Amino acid sequence: MKNYITHPGPPLSGREYQFPPDKGGWGVVRRFMLTWFYTLVSVIAISLVSLIGVFLLAVNREKLQKILLYLVSFAVGGLFGDAFLHILPEAFAETSSYLFTSVWILAGIFLFFVLEKFFRFRHCHDLGCEGHIKPVAIMNLIGDGAHNLLDGLIIGASFLVSPALGLATTLAVFFHEIPQEIGDFGVLLHSGIPIKKALMFNFLSASLAVLGAVFALLVGQKSLLFNQIILPLASGGFIYIAGSDLIPELHQEMNRKRNLWQFLALILGIGIMALLLMMER
Repeated sequence: MKNYITHPGPPLSGREYQFPPDKGGWGVVRRFMLTWFYTLVSVIAISLVSLIGVFLLAVNREKLQKILLYLVSFAVGGLFGDAFLHILPEAFAETSSYLFTSVWILAGIFLFFVLEKFFRFRHCHDLGCEGHIKPVAIMNLIGDGAHNLLDGLIIGASFLVSPALGLATTLAVFFHEIPQEIGDFGVLLHSGIPIKKALMFNFLSASLAVLGAVFALLVGQKSLLFNQIILPLASGGFIYIAGSDLIPELHQEMNRKRNLWQFLALILGIGIMALLLMMER
């Protein structure tokens, strides 16, 4: 049986963390370096998803629109699965105050509501997005940039807790980013922006995730309160995006056969999050 050194958990927490024994300080340094490595690789991968818009040029529009519906269903399952199976249990374990955590979950829901309501930050998963294009693609880029910054914060905070939670959160964000970035690219093209510039703007907006992740790592490693706030805030945001933004789009499909496939894609998204949880344990 391995010997472990027990470190006290954060304030207000009723649990303790266990890390492998520190041999000459190398264990701490290694953990620090791996956390940064995993986080940066994850957010860079998420940023590169913004370039997926080039597939718009090679795939038939009608066929791509059908695929997007299944990707959105898959994203719903991934976001719900990550929020309820990974982030929320970890958020409540971080503090003994259920009220404190619950308030920040609600804050996450209202934060994304405010972004969507007052800053025209609405996820676009349709190639046309007629209702979202005007008053111009700039508002779409600003909203998408704010969303990507939050994604980076969430991913960084998750990896600070554990590699497993970081991976689950990265996958949930990744599932959601694919249809979103395709939709955003469609908005930019429809607004008259040339293909190369649209790809560049989309990538620059997505790169804000790296900035968010770096901030989370710098602040989170010094402040234990950071994770106690950002984790429930993230779960509230994921619940809002999946429930308020994505599911209504799925209701637009009336074909029973496609509805069944959408449901199966949603269950698959949740199933992958559950599988990650079982592998973690």
